[in-house]
Amino acid sequence: MVETLSIAVIGAPGVGKTSIIRQFIYNDFSEVYTPTRTRYVYRPSVILNGNMYELKVLDVPPISSFPASTSQEWLDLRCRGVRNANAYILVYDICCVESFEYVKMIRQQIVENREGSSSEVPILVVGNKRDLQRQRFMPRRAVSVLVKKTWKCGYVECSAKFNWHVVLLFKELLGIAVARAMRQNHTSIRLQGALQRNRCTVM
Repeated sequence: MVETLSIAVIGAPGVGKTSIIRQFIYNDFSEVYTPTRTRYVYRPSVILNGNMYELKVLDVPPISSFPASTSQEWLDLRCRGVRNANAYILVYDICCVESFEYVKMIRQQIVENREGSSSEVPILVVGNKRDLQRQRFMPRRAVSVLVKKTWKCGYVECSAKFNWHVVLLFKELLGIAVARAMRQNHTSIRLQGALQRNRCTVM
């Protein structure tokens, strides 16, 4: 049976959420910035450790806050499916401190508002635009320590423009999500293997 994993990609305007998703699925990057105005769903299939997964990747337009209730989620079309996603990718621009503050706020709200055990929801913080390394607002190590030690989240930096670490970030998130799902089912697991880029297809 093929398992489906829902991943919500959230971030401030212009951080490169859509660019990361499109680079991962289509190996495509556009220099033209087009703001995400409506929620868009991508459905690639991936192979990890010999198992196939259907991904439901939600490209979420900028939202002022994480939906605090199911009714709030359904009232705002942009938020549909965000509350019960299996995992979250929170994207910020390494050159823009405001985009990092936005991620900080959304992460806190996810932890406070998710039903059930919020600590078990995989959250991966992604610093995009690594190609603009010299313009960053904070050293990589400082951000990494804060995110991993204090927030207890995964952390990856990437460049959607040059397709650097884009596959890695999805592999990282999927690995965490699968491991946690297995742990909840009380099954021991050893994740090896890799995300095979050439096996991804749009369904």
